Amino acid sequence: MLQSNTKIGFIGIGVMGKGMAANLLKGGFNLYVYNRTKSKALGLVNKGAKWVDSVGELSRICDVVITMVGYPSDVHEVYFGSQGIINNIKAQSYAIDMTTSKPALAKKIYEAAKAKNVFALDAPVSGGDIGAADGTLSIMVGGDKEAFNNLKPIFELMGKNIVLQGGPGCGQHTKMCNQIAIASTIMGVCESLAYAKKSGLDVETVLKSIGSGGAASWQLSAYAPRILKGDFEPGFYIKHFVKDMKIALEEADEMGLKTPALELSKKLYDKLITDGKENLGTQALYNLYIDK
Repeated sequence: MLQSNTKIGFIGIGVMGKGMAANLLKGGFNLYVYNRTKSKALGLVNKGAKWVDSVGELSRICDVVITMVGYPSDVHEVYFGSQGIINNIKAQSYAIDMTTSKPALAKKIYEAAKAKNVFALDAPVSGGDIGAADGTLSIMVGGDKEAFNNLKPIFELMGKNIVLQGGPGCGQHTKMCNQIAIASTIMGVCESLAYAKKSGLDVETVLKSIGSGGAASWQLSAYAPRILKGDFEPGFYIKHFVKDMKIALEEADEMGLKTPALELSKKLYDKLITDGKENLGTQALYNLYIDK
């Protein structure tokens, strides 16, 4: 069980991580932070979080270590590097990877942690920067039930829909299901808004009708207002979405599953990356339709 003096370490203070970590701080936990670019963590430090100079040092200090980094290669380095979590974390501690990553890597982390008497969970999230800031993320968890139950108070500060999906790797597999669904939905949202604009309709008025009908979705309600304002800043980076789709395609291929909609979505986003737009938000797909 978590104590009031539990020390939580958070590695990765990016678009998502800063909101998630801020909610842990608001929850009254002792928060320690590390990020490759220190300046991104200073907002949290100014609010009371403690800066730590390395992953290894943070892992030695904290009872719970949370990672929210960019790519599977980053996850591997943070956990298995010489100054990484596995080599430094204390026995009976918890490690939670909330990065969207490969299921096989989640299982590898689980086994390596278990060998050190550490409890590891994979717990990727959905809900974008808004959900991270508001503490309303959907959190998909893989790992042991007892560890999940013990960490529930931490998850509840960051999310509202928190589900244990199964053993190690199951959180990541569930996140792939989420991303596959999003891949088609965001295409539909952007195509719909582009159609409305090209047909001469008032797009805001269109949204009053379709936003509460059968076309209603989180993607529509979250991103349509941004698109209308010309706001293509990332709630979720294109480069990270492409990473997720690549993982999903690889996993589907291993299962012998065809995913044509996912393949098309990735091709469209690959085009945006070729155009140098990898650091924009996923709603920037709209520009592919309008710019033609």
